Amino acid sequence: MNKITMLAASAAMLAPLAAGAETLRLSHQWAEGDVRHQVAQMVADEVEAAGVDLEIQIFPNQTLFKAREQYTPLSRGQLDMTVLPLSYAGGQQPAYNLTLMPGLIRNLEHGNRLSKSDFGDAIRETMAEDDVMVLVDGYLAGGFGSNKGCITNPDDVQGVTIRAAGKSFEEMLAGAGASIASMASSEIYPALQTGVLDAANTSSESFVSYRLYEQLSCYTPAGDTALWFMYQPMIMNKTTFDELTEEQQKALTDAAAKAEEYYLTEGKKGDDVARETFEQAGVEIAEMTEEDFNAWRELAKETAFKVFVEETPNGQELLDKALAVE
Repeated sequence: MNKITMLAASAAMLAPLAAGAETLRLSHQWAEGDVRHQVAQMVADEVEAAGVDLEIQIFPNQTLFKAREQYTPLSRGQLDMTVLPLSYAGGQQPAYNLTLMPGLIRNLEHGNRLSKSDFGDAIRETMAEDDVMVLVDGYLAGGFGSNKGCITNPDDVQGVTIRAAGKSFEEMLAGAGASIASMASSEIYPALQTGVLDAANTSSESFVSYRLYEQLSCYTPAGDTALWFMYQPMIMNKTTFDELTEEQQKALTDAAAKAEEYYLTEGKKGDDVARETFEQAGVEIAEMTEEDFNAWRELAKETAFKVFVEETPNGQELLDKALAVE
């Protein structure tokens, strides 16, 4: 065999390998220092290290799709992966509004149990209807920040213009007499800066990564008693996943399992970091008591819980499944 023939044979052997190479696009709204970006980066790095001809290209900071515009292209196969607050898609699937329901979750471990429960299975079945699947489960805790006094109980939001992350929190806060301004977490800073907002309700990570301590006078962190917990998984188009090779699928699910452990650990740290960051910035810190939490939960039962059951197919069944998780 001459040199030219040998080169041709080598090229033929390599052709199937090159054809099998795959690049997945992952979009999210977060800054690169945020834990949700770090989870995405961990999965990308682990998959690359597996050597299965699979690359994940990450587009942070809404550089590919706007924060609230990622679920639809994902379900249509126009986007491969995202890390998304699932309640952002509550308009498409009302069941998702229960993944940001005030008074439903006590702590991050409780949220983790919820995502692995019958309730979590029901949410994944709903995702499957849209050709979407979960790779990494994850809840994050959050709190309140305000420029009109500290917020610990329902009386504190009377007459306050506040941003809440999802429909259920908006309903509860409106029931307490607040005025609601809806927007993505990435839009809170300029809204506070210009006086469009008096207060905000979002995750500990977003309070820090979006530097909201520069615009707030009082912060109620996620402590031993917290009201705000939001499901923010890494999700993927299921058809895209199914079309990968078995080796690529395994590399992806192995990476996701490792990232999920990291997500829970770092989520807990994020609450402490947020408190420390606001303290160092000279922002007043307020604490929510058990009595405060119970007052919010009673209000939620009369507002957000009630509306969810009325508006959502099988709403009571879903709510019961969630409440059954200890």
